[in-house]
Amino acid sequence: MPVIRSGEAVTHEIHGARFVSYATPLTGSRELCAWRGEIPPGTKAPAHTVNREEIFHLLVGDLLITLDGRTERISAGDTVIIGPGATLAVENASEHTAISWVTTSVGLTARLADGTLLTPPWAN
Repeated sequence: MPVIRSGEAVTHEIHGARFVSYATPLTGSRELCAWRGEIPPGTKAPAHTVNREEIFHLLVGDLLITLDGRTERISAGDTVIIGPGATLAVENASEHTAISWVTTSVGLTARLADGTLLTPPWAN
């Protein structure tokens, strides 16, 4: 039984946010990836288009989520379903770090507006 202890999670940092990776093929998952996102105050992540569905659940704080051009304020306890091919941007306009839990299928990629393709290690 794969058990990933909190001290064994791998932390990645990009675009001002931290991604603490728990479930990936490297830790024993075959189909799904899961991570905790830590979005500091003032962080505005660039818009990116994803190739896989993501389930984004906000555990702590408030965020502005722009999905395919529509912006919504979400609060702790809210969940956003991001479909494959959707363009997502995340902004923390608050004064506190927001914490999220995200799940997706193995093989997630994200394409930035400038065409850069990201293959996040926490989702592959």
